[in-house]
Amino acid sequence: MMAWDSLFLVPFLSGLLVAGALSAVGVLLRLRNEWLAALGFAHLAGASALLGLAIHVPAVLGATFGAAVGAVIKAIGRFRGNSVYALMILGGWSITLLVAANTALGSVIGHAMVEGQLYFAGMGHFMAAAMLAVTTVAGLYWLMPIVIRNRFFPGHDAANRLPAWRWQLPFDLLTALGMAVATATVGLMAAFALVFIPPWLAFRSAKNWKQVLVVSVGFGMAGYIAAFLLALGLDQPFGPVLVALLLVIAGVIPMRSRSA
Repeated sequence: MMAWDSLFLVPFLSGLLVAGALSAVGVLLRLRNEWLAALGFAHLAGASALLGLAIHVPAVLGATFGAAVGAVIKAIGRFRGNSVYALMILGGWSITLLVAANTALGSVIGHAMVEGQLYFAGMGHFMAAAMLAVTTVAGLYWLMPIVIRNRFFPGHDAANRLPAWRWQLPFDLLTALGMAVATATVGLMAAFALVFIPPWLAFRSAKNWKQVLVVSVGFGMAGYIAAFLLALGLDQPFGPVLVALLLVIAGVIPMRSRSA
């Protein structure tokens, strides 16, 4: 089958690692009620990737740098809630269009950042995706108990005089890394769909916390595999196919509670 041809194996594996990592990170973002962070970091990543390409820096490196800078600024400014992510979205969007309009790259590369370049992913993308997967597993092992505790006992850190930045900054950096690698690989909106829809489905259908994480990663990776095969078989762009497929899946999963 063409999908398993050596030409497509590295792109497939790169995207699969990204899908699993984002689906896991999205669970904690939803638990923190900061899922808009994904879209904010994705826009910054897209803008900085385009800036990087303009000065001949690989897209993955440029995207990671820009998203990480956004995470550090958020920590230094002690911003809370989704307002700062809305500013990231607006800033990233404007920078992307201005760079695309005023460089030799033109709108073609800007469009590629939005749609993704999965079919052209190489070993650099694969190595970045593998690093993201390892970092996500290690980060979740440390961060998950802290995020859960602060969701149900929000005054714990203040009562024990523990600085919140010690875990908030690493978590924001993990989110930024995930969205940067994903934006440069599968595209901006596909990355956001992977970090938003699988956790949303998991919270609607799973019965306990451990099941939420397993179901989310399962939805994300299964949806990715189906979208990859469908897009390749029909000769369609991957990003829109993935988003459309995840939306269809979301429409057929029964809702367990109105609070999801």
